[in-house]
Amino acid sequence: LSRTVKQQTPKGKIARKQFLVCVGNGNGLIGYGSSTDSDSRLALTKARTKAIQNMDYVSLYEQRTIWTELSTKLGATRIIMRPRPVGFGLRCNPFIHQILRATGFKDVSAKVWGSRNKLNVVKAVFRMLQAGHAPTGMGDGVGGKGIKLSKGVGMRGMEELERARGRKLIGLRK
Repeated sequence: LSRTVKQQTPKGKIARKQFLVCVGNGNGLIGYGSSTDSDSRLALTKARTKAIQNMDYVSLYEQRTIWTELSTKLGATRIIMRPRPVGFGLRCNPFIHQILRATGFKDVSAKVWGSRNKLNVVKAVFRMLQAGHAPTGMGDGVGGKGIKLSKGVGMRGMEELERARGRKLIGLRK
């Protein structure tokens, strides 16, 4: 993602290039970096370096999708990402598609509401994916309570889970 930013001074406008770069290995490592400079090549190099320094591991469910439905709001941008069954593909905003492909996801859908500002979309997706220290529904990690989704209900069976998730489950025992 690149754009020209201009600073207004008493002597006139000073144009500079801003780059936001996303890097990934296609197997769970992903990072992004942003940089601004008057020389576009230098700005791109700085952004790529920052992206590599900010790389973090994202856990993939069955090596193809996200573990659970994720949602976030950043500014006026609201995003929901959902896990999908095998063969569904990546059906989402073009910027989210590039991030998910660089991470290694294959079956995810996402919807963006409100502002579709490119920078906010990218930052919100990274906030969702790299929230490994505070997984959804597991408390805040410092004594805050987790979510009780099915209080008073017994353990659900495999068939019921498959129907609810829309995909076959793979057994861990052989």
